[in-house]
Amino acid sequence: MGSGSRDRAEGKVDEVKGKAKETVGRVTGDPSTEGEGQGEQVVGKGKQAVGNLKKAGQRAKEGIRRAV
Repeated sequence: MGSGSRDRAEGKVDEVKGKAKETVGRVTGDPSTEGEGQGEQVVGKGKQAVGNLKKAGQRAKEGIRRAV
């Protein structure tokens, strides 16, 4: 698995964990836990974006190699 794929996978895991934590916070009425969950979701989405950028860079690099 390339580094872009790894970043996207880790990001998805963080996003899902954050969603679960946010839900637990809502159910228990704990705004701190809910906020932590929302934060984890943002971090997860950020990691996914980094992974997408890395993947795009790899594709561009491969395209240049083929063209040369």
